[in-house]
Amino acid sequence: MKKQWITPFGLPIYFFAATIFIGAGLLHLPSSSLQPGSVSWMNALFTATSATCVTGLAVLPTSAFSLFGQSVILFLIQLGGLGIMTYTSLVFYLWRKRISIMDRLAVGQSLLHDPTFHLGSFLKQLVLVCFCIELVGALALLAFDPLRFAPFSAFFHSISAFCNAGFSLFDSSLMYWQNDWGVNMVFMLLIVLGGVGFSVLIDILQTLPSRLQRQHSRAKKRRLAWQSSVVLRTSLFLILLGWGAIVLAEFHGNEGRSLWSGAHLLTALFQSVSSRTAGFNTVNIGTMTNISLIVLLALMLVGGSPGSCAGGIKTTTFRTIIAFAWSQLVGRRQVVINGQALEENSVNKALILLIMAVVMVVTATLLLSITEGGNLPHPEMRGQFLEILFEVISAFGTVGLSTGLTPGLTGPGKGIIMVLMFVGRLGPIAFLAIIQGWQTRERFSRPERSMLIG
Repeated sequence: MKKQWITPFGLPIYFFAATIFIGAGLLHLPSSSLQPGSVSWMNALFTATSATCVTGLAVLPTSAFSLFGQSVILFLIQLGGLGIMTYTSLVFYLWRKRISIMDRLAVGQSLLHDPTFHLGSFLKQLVLVCFCIELVGALALLAFDPLRFAPFSAFFHSISAFCNAGFSLFDSSLMYWQNDWGVNMVFMLLIVLGGVGFSVLIDILQTLPSRLQRQHSRAKKRRLAWQSSVVLRTSLFLILLGWGAIVLAEFHGNEGRSLWSGAHLLTALFQSVSSRTAGFNTVNIGTMTNISLIVLLALMLVGGSPGSCAGGIKTTTFRTIIAFAWSQLVGRRQVVINGQALEENSVNKALILLIMAVVMVVTATLLLSITEGGNLPHPEMRGQFLEILFEVISAFGTVGLSTGLTPGLTGPGKGIIMVLMFVGRLGPIAFLAIIQGWQTRERFSRPERSMLIG
């Protein structure tokens, strides 16, 4: 049987790869940098990968690029955030008013995990909703600080925040606005909206008018879909849990000095929101306590929600793993989430995705430990293991936060991080789907045996 190399699941991978190489070529042009010829091919490729995969890790500050270079980065962020397949399908749809079954399946699988939806109306809603959110976000930033957020800067940061990219035109990210509640709230709202998933956004917009009707109205109020409810509850739980953990960690690390002030509570809340794949920071990550860094590691690994601009193993995977563990502890046969039993296939996908994520993180950490000083004795490398692990999970979760290791990476180290960003943006499950397309199912069963575990 002839293997199919071009499949609905493989198309996004090919389009993302092509976009990265085209973006790298543009960023390598002399006109892309303030000092012509200062951007090497490796740094251009790294920046293009980070922008397209909406990660935010940078070997060069964004301010080192010219207006043209920054515009290229912004375009790559927008393409990567909304998805190359989404744009391609939209062009085909508006051009011909029809679309192939392959494209329909690809977009359905990557955005909604439902290949039966009406593509045309969904894409129109998607683009309209996302552009409106980005426009409102840019106008809000202009209103709160018109001096530092000029029109281009406001749109750049609004798109970067909504797409969970973490790229900033300021070398210190958002540390200047550490105590500014208005700017912080705009960024946090954009990050959350970009991280819950496009289908959840549209579900909210369709449900909101019904929920806002007068209480005495007899019209049946529309309820959020079950998955949307799971995503929103899990996201809120992770934000609050991370917020509390960071506050306590920094309170302990700084001996409780003034950490219950509004400014410190705001900083902790922002980092809890941003660490789940956005990558902006209002505090120097390298100065946070080890406890805080471990909390950020956990949040970065979980990431956002399916079909969103975010990376990580996703909130639904996290919720499924927790529910699976609980069902095993209480002896329940089914995995139950919010009163609904989860099908076995979804549980299996969550488990294999977690295993793949752990394998990739451990492998990449080992490889980076070799490339970034593997020949040095432990006393000279003390403390770098946590920095390497932080860098690896940040890349895999397409977060972009760093303790300061990124600019000093070796060539092989940059290559490892680029692979992690690419895999993390598309998701290991996409690669597994391609592999499964090449596999041949066995049409027989073998005798089963028991084994002592533990």
